[in-house]
Amino acid sequence: MAQSETQRAPLAGNFLGQPIYQTIESHSVTYIFDRIAENIDGEFPLDQLGKDELLIRPGLIYRPKV
Repeated sequence: MAQSETQRAPLAGNFLGQPIYQTIESHSVTYIFDRIAENIDGEFPLDQLGKDELLIRPGLIYRPKV
């Protein structure tokens, strides 16, 4: 997802010096911060993502708002 396509809401915190937004919006869908992805040998295995979840740098997982 390109940064220019994303609108962000208030901060929930920081991780590795990057902001964690409570929600992000992309393509008219709102996503809620859910968790930090597990980093294995410098990589973020995609099998840790659930259906329709997004992985955003530096390892933040967002789920669709229901």
